[in-house]
Amino acid sequence: MVCTPCEKKLVSLAAPDKWKEGSNNSKVGSSGRKLNQNKLLSKSAKLRFNPYESKCKLCKSKLHQDKAHYCQACSYKKGICAMCGKQVLDTTNYRQSAK
Repeated sequence: MVCTPCEKKLVSLAAPDKWKEGSNNSKVGSSGRKLNQNKLLSKSAKLRFNPYESKCKLCKSKLHQDKAHYCQACSYKKGICAMCGKQVLDTTNYRQSAK
């Protein structure tokens, strides 16, 4: 559960741009991709998301969403945004289990 301002922070796609003229991938040289580059040693390989790094502030379970502070279950139960913690939903009249 994410609020509208935090939707912009979400990662949009896992797939890169299409390989065509004018895309970010098609530029060869200093401005675009590098030829004969080892992808395991590149900068992008070191900045990958580690799912075991962050934990939920409420239940201390592992988070699978990048830049989130609350897990999906806790954010739905409390009616808060998973990333910023703002109140998104009024859950006073909801019948929710304690699981």
